[in-house]
Amino acid sequence: MAVSNRKLHVKTGDLVEIISGKDKGKRGKVLRALPKEGKIIVENINMLTVHTRPRGMNQPGGIIRREGSIYASKAMLVCPSCNKRTRVGNRVLEDGSNTRVCMACGETFND
Repeated sequence: MAVSNRKLHVKTGDLVEIISGKDKGKRGKVLRALPKEGKIIVENINMLTVHTRPRGMNQPGGIIRREGSIYASKAMLVCPSCNKRTRVGNRVLEDGSNTRVCMACGETFND
């Protein structure tokens, strides 16, 4: 099911914890965010085995393990200051810019 292009609560480079599924409890860094699909790709989470065919002389075939995408709703952001998984809030700073805020401790994330 395709989701309209909407904003995700996580960004590339964030540390997240998986809250449901076969990788529940594992933590990893977000490698890629796919907002049109509502999915993210997390380092060492949802590992897939891909069988590839040889493509010319420089790319041999074989069995490759790579990360698959998961729905962003299955991951919660981990706060770097309190090291807990947390919901994300938004706050407007004095200069008028928006920033993400940890709902557990109130610290801002480096965006």
